[in-house]
Amino acid sequence: MLQAYQEHRAQYQEDKASSHTEAARSLSREVRKFVDKVVIPCEPRLAEGGDLAAQLQAELTEKARRAGFWGLFYPLSHGGKIASLEDYLIVAEQEGRSEFSSAIFGSHSALDAHMLLKFGGDDIRKNFLEPMVTGKAIPSYGMTEPDHGGSFPALITTCAHLSNGNWTINGRKWFVGNAERATFVTVLARTGKEEIDMRQTLSMILVPTNSPGFRIERQIPILGRFLGQGEMSFTDVHIPEHNRLGESGSGIELMSQRLRLGRLLRAMNWVGLAQRCFDLMGARINSRRGLSARLPHKQLVRQHIANAYQAIAGARELIRIAARGIDIQCPSDVRINVAKMAASHALCIASDSAVQLYGAEGISDLTPLSGIYRIARTSRILDGTDESLISSTGRRLIDFFKEENTYHFG
Repeated sequence: MLQAYQEHRAQYQEDKASSHTEAARSLSREVRKFVDKVVIPCEPRLAEGGDLAAQLQAELTEKARRAGFWGLFYPLSHGGKIASLEDYLIVAEQEGRSEFSSAIFGSHSALDAHMLLKFGGDDIRKNFLEPMVTGKAIPSYGMTEPDHGGSFPALITTCAHLSNGNWTINGRKWFVGNAERATFVTVLARTGKEEIDMRQTLSMILVPTNSPGFRIERQIPILGRFLGQGEMSFTDVHIPEHNRLGESGSGIELMSQRLRLGRLLRAMNWVGLAQRCFDLMGARINSRRGLSARLPHKQLVRQHIANAYQAIAGARELIRIAARGIDIQCPSDVRINVAKMAASHALCIASDSAVQLYGAEGISDLTPLSGIYRIARTSRILDGTDESLISSTGRRLIDFFKEENTYHFG
């Protein structure tokens, strides 16, 4: 009986993994070992911030590079090792087991690498893409602006005027990731007149952060901790015309493509963090303290771990389906948005349950849970708030039934 069960379980796991290539599965296993043995033991020192933490991060980055784990989802033409987003899921979730891994593995710039390769000209590829994939340049993205509710394109006031082959940029952006460390920022700016169709008024322009007129105004703490978010200003910043991504006025379309890929890449990392919380829950329940408190026998404890498992398993499948759509160049905003929300939900459930099981330790810096919990809460806002995604998804589904009587989930 036991042997039959084990054979059945092995076959099930093989079938379950069959949608991923062997190379991706192998990388996933190796990346997990690296995160668990090299990155996680350094988390307390990385969380302290400052120059020593930055030096340690650089050392870990070099170790990841020597191990062959740097930029795994960069374009294949620029050092990447995984072409399929669906394949990258099982690697990205292992990278995501630590909140510090994205910088260490270079995965925080994978989105920009694909955008610059696809929409940048020769000058952009030479001056920005190539230095970035070798770790010599750090990207950031400026979309959201102060004094406006969110990042609605119609509210963008940062403007860029073209004259004599140069853009002159004026405006402010805030909640910009990597603000303090970035060597360049992709700025979403108004380049068309107000009377032009909104879909043709915005463009994306790459601005080196050492440009005259560029200024970091301040860091913005997130729930009491600096996570790299900042506010920046542009005052008569002059940028060559060829630093524009795509065609002039194509900013809305580029923003949509960036959000689609960006939401899934974040979601993959969030699922990895949720799995970390799940593992911490299991360790706590079966620890000496957990056993003495009879945690394995308590109904609500079982409910916590069952709910977390359900949320994580569901999110992984939704991400996989949405990723496959991008791989076959048939992206679905409904599937992408739902996958992003599911990953956020899984992380919130898993981190909250883990904190609850650890008690006072869970809300202290004695465990990684306080930092993960902070990220979990921000996940409901980053790359689109729950409310905006729910509204957009609901509208799209309602509109679908104007044409069809049945929605085919397959």
